[in-house]
Formats: sequence, structure tokens, C-alpha cells
Amino acid sequence: MRQIVLDTETTGLDPLEGHRIIEIGCVELIERRLTRNNFHQYIQPGREIDAGAIEVHGITNEFLADKPRFAEVAEAFLRFVEGAELIIHNAPFDVGFLDHELRLWRPKGAPCISDLCEVTDTLAMARKRHPGQRNGLDALCKRYAVDNSHRELHGALLDAEILADVYLAMTGGQVALHLGSDTREEGGRSRRSGHRGSIDPGRPALRVVRAGEDALAAHEARLAAIQKASSDGCLWLREG
Repeated sequence: MRQIVLDTETTGLDPLEGHRIIEIGCVELIERRLTRNNFHQYIQPGREIDAGAIEVHGITNEFLADKPRFAEVAEAFLRFVEGAELIIHNAPFDVGFLDHELRLWRPKGAPCISDLCEVTDTLAMARKRHPGQRNGLDALCKRYAVDNSHRELHGALLDAEILADVYLAMTGGQVALHLGSDTREEGGRSRRSGHRGSIDPGRPALRVVRAGEDALAAHEARLAAIQKASSDGCLWLREG
């Protein structure tokens, strides 16, 4: 299963008023695991960015002056997302802008995002799971103990990376590891048994990899985030 967590930044709020996309960020998940095969592109929109939008994402007209136009990156973007499930927070906003850009790029016969991909709106999903509560990305980070302390301004790739963590937490966290079952070959077909298999005594010794300082610091930061977000505190930080 291939999923793409997607976010955009724009010059303003409405493509019907001539606003354009200025940044696309995509994070790939394969079988619910981050692959680090991302798509990220800044885009020169051919118009001024609203001052209010600059306050949100910090992207300026000067920064985008030498960046490619959407038409120059459209085919690469479509190749990256085609056939995947798109995971988007407030999907109508981003899909509306993407469809608008595609129509400008190819006025006749332009594809629609919904023709190329299945689209899942995490905002609609969150509202269904948490009715009457705040369901913006920052609120979901707090609810699911996802660290977004490094997010001072909006950014398409950064927000897509954060949303990927939120989506995985909101839909069940880590993929099941199938511990206690083993897969054997019988007549060219794999069969998964429901009991623990025996260990080959001739296998190489397992390598012990100890956590480094960066990993330990990240672990402590995650525990602190859980402690802050949970009304019951973090179980692993309790003494005794």
C-alpha cells in the first residue's frame, strides 16, 4: 500500500481569485512506513504573495524569484503521486489548488487529482473521531503526543512530515509486527503458522546496537511530550 502525505503553501486562500501554489511537500509511506522518498518543490507563482500568507509560511516573493513554474514540475509531481492514496489535512483546499494548477498547465484534457489518486481527508477523519473539539494540525499533535516544537512557521514539507506522524498515530500507530508467527515455504507457497518457530542454531549471532546520545535525547523528548499531552501523565516516567 503506497500513501503520500501531502501539503501545499499558496499565495492566498482562493484559486478563483488568481492565487497559486508556491510550495508542494509530499512524504511517502509504504505499508505505513516512512520511506524518506519525498517530493518537495518551491514554485514561482507569477504573482505577488498576500502579506497575510507570508505571515503564515514566511515564503517571500524574493525567495521564489528564481524557482521553476508549476508547468516545469507538473509531470514530475504527477508521476510521484499517481496511483497512491493521498493523505491531506483539509483536502478540499489543497486538491482545489492542485486541480486549478493542472487546468492552467493543460487547459484541454487536464487530469483531476481525484482521477489519479484516492484522497483521504484527515481533518474530516479527526472531526468524526473527536466531534466538538479542535482538530487543527497543532491540536492533533498535542492530542497524539506528536512533537511539533520545531514548527515556527507553516511549510509544506514540514507539515506533511508532521501530518504523517499524526495520521499514523490517529489510525493505530505502528504496523503489527506479527510476533509469534513464522512463515515457511511449502511447495512454493508461503504459509504463516500461528506458533513460534524454532531458531536455527547455525545462524550468525545477533548484533547488539546500543542507542546513541541523539536517540536517547529523542526518546526523552517523546516521553516529555507524552507527559505534557496526557492528563494521566506518562507511565514510563512514573517512579516505582
